Amino acid sequence: MPDLYTVSARYYDEAYASADDLQDVQFYVEVARRFGGPVLELACGTGRVLLPFAQNGISIDGVDSSPAMLEQLNKKLAQQEASVRQRVSVFSGDLRSFRGERRYGAVIIPFRPLQHMYTLDDQIAALKTAAFHLTDDGVLAFDVFYPRPESMLAGIGEEKLELEWNTKDDPPKTIRRSVRKDSVDKIAQHFSATYLYRTYRDGKLIREETAPLKMSWYTYPHLQALFLLAGLEPVEEYGDFDRTPMNNDSRQMIFVMRRSR
Repeated sequence: MPDLYTVSARYYDEAYASADDLQDVQFYVEVARRFGGPVLELACGTGRVLLPFAQNGISIDGVDSSPAMLEQLNKKLAQQEASVRQRVSVFSGDLRSFRGERRYGAVIIPFRPLQHMYTLDDQIAALKTAAFHLTDDGVLAFDVFYPRPESMLAGIGEEKLELEWNTKDDPPKTIRRSVRKDSVDKIAQHFSATYLYRTYRDGKLIREETAPLKMSWYTYPHLQALFLLAGLEPVEEYGDFDRTPMNNDSRQMIFVMRRSR
């Protein structure tokens, strides 16, 4: 089976353009404006978050380890105006080990890449990568999902339709993305699943592709311990991108951090 990004990179932008509950881009842009730049996005993927920064006049560097995702990003960059392209630098690198030459007023890890860190060592290493690139007064902002125990352990083996959209280059063609949870590891705190991408024309299935998905989850105390080990401390905490406080109804855990004083 291909890795997650080899398949998903082709569908990523149109899939999440159809997700009307995504509100993260403006939050991260505002963080950068409040705390200053330049900006580094770790695990930048296809540039769903990165490009709006450059389009809004903010210089930003992006790092990702997936050639398939970076290929899509570079295609999109090539279609931008020169002034936008000049604000962007892209690097191939691993979230756990990348070390660049610049320091940044804001480092961001949006849309849950930290949930693709499955061991304690990897989780600490990723946070230390972010801390390494901060200026003395710089901040790290990231989000992870708020775990709900009742849903984490439910639905194993069941297939659930998540997203559906019509392709831009061929509107009669419909793509549906479903997810099937395959297993849960309660000790290691991660689950394994499969994405199923099915393409239809005139209601007839013409293509099906699968990609493996694996995600860890964090409790709040777990994150607090990671922050200590990585030399970070929270500046702000939110339960959603509208900056509501974190509570038992939250869907997200969103943090703005700085290096420990």
